[in-house]
Amino acid sequence: MSLDTVLIANRGAIATRIIRTLKAMGLRSVAVYSDADEASAHVAAADVAVRLPGERPADTYLDGAAIIRAALATGAQAIHPGYGFLAENADFADACAAAGLVFIGPTPDNIRTFGLKHSARALAAAHGVPLAPGSDLLRDRDAALAAARSIGFPVMLKATAGGGGIGMRVCADEAALADGFDAVARLGQSNFGDGGVFLERFVARARHVEVQIFGDGKGRVLALGERDCSLQRRNQKVVEEAPAPGLPEAVRARLIAAAVRLGEAARYLNAGTVEFLYDADAQDFFFLEMNTRLQVEHGVTEAVMGIDLVEWMVRAAAGDFAFMDAPAPTPSGHAVQVRLYAEDPALDYRPTTGLLTAVDFPADIRTETWVAAGSQVSAFYDPMLAKLIVHAPTRDEAVAAMARALDASRIDGIETNLRWLRSVVRMPAFTSGDVSTRALADVVYAPRCIRVLAGGTATSVQDWPGRQRLWAVGVPPS
Repeated sequence: MSLDTVLIANRGAIATRIIRTLKAMGLRSVAVYSDADEASAHVAAADVAVRLPGERPADTYLDGAAIIRAALATGAQAIHPGYGFLAENADFADACAAAGLVFIGPTPDNIRTFGLKHSARALAAAHGVPLAPGSDLLRDRDAALAAARSIGFPVMLKATAGGGGIGMRVCADEAALADGFDAVARLGQSNFGDGGVFLERFVARARHVEVQIFGDGKGRVLALGERDCSLQRRNQKVVEEAPAPGLPEAVRARLIAAAVRLGEAARYLNAGTVEFLYDADAQDFFFLEMNTRLQVEHGVTEAVMGIDLVEWMVRAAAGDFAFMDAPAPTPSGHAVQVRLYAEDPALDYRPTTGLLTAVDFPADIRTETWVAAGSQVSAFYDPMLAKLIVHAPTRDEAVAAMARALDASRIDGIETNLRWLRSVVRMPAFTSGDVSTRALADVVYAPRCIRVLAGGTATSVQDWPGRQRLWAVGVPPS
């Protein structure tokens, strides 16, 4: 089929990124936006923009019916969901098809199979994909305790429908498991509408390695290398890179083969990512989950593979898979990505909001962002402001390039994690490539700011590490 207009059912950095590719393909782009996002960059970048009245996600970017109406009203033939919001919602994919619209992503069956971790594990087990010792869905705390005794502590308690680090808890003993079971079940129910819970063995010195795949929906699956996403804070990825550093070639080959096998078994369509937990000590890996969408970190794969995954997704949605007939792309060089968040590391990474007075990123790197000087950051959405991506011939050069890029970046008006990221990319565990999901616990953050406790003709300022001084307005601190 022929596509000439695509609606992006998303906001922020991913919306601007998709619009960039649509323009390069000569396609018309339609943005949707909430009242809080009226001045967002994705609204200005699109050919057409449709307002979704309201500010909260449930009233705007999660309102599938309103988004479908916007697509039909603007003549769009297809909807790209980006990531988050409706990207992995099988009912929304079905609704698109019922309205005569193409959902740019996997099939609803793909989404349903992999959307619940326990059913994904069952498919993986049936096709020889290694699994960490774990349990089936658990009825209650007593069943969880019995399963944990069989698996051995520590264990990871997981919500079956969880994602983005939500609904996961490490339990070192029976007391922690008994205490955490109901809390994780509630998180799963409140965030994903499913309170199912299961257990997996917890690997202390683990790495998070994932394989990018692309399928034609008929059993042909192409692997596009792997990424390392081990640098995480509270199970949320912070730094990603491709290829994974220090991965033995034999392990890499087995990882990729397992990912392809799983995609073939599901007759997977379009872009997806198979995530694995890699035990660096044992040089072994286990299946974690399958993400049936474009990943936040897809840009590092694009950089080393020399491809545009969004273009592939759009072409596949139109029935064009000619790119899969060409010789498979081979990796070149090394890429690193960091996520810049509106959050305050000095206040336990609390999200921050307000007016950005200055925004500046180096011109010689790839930056995906939705903000500029004058942007207002609200409290309604994910606090990610930008993704910074560098590509260089070697890993050492890419790491050095990222350090320089962060030093040259500026974002003023609210507190962000920019200074913290500068420390992260210089920490020995990262520069050496000896990464793990626990590595960021060792980063010591020293704030370089003052905090106004109460404004007035005389302002009380908290001075780190906690001293307080009283300064008259207009009198600079000494």
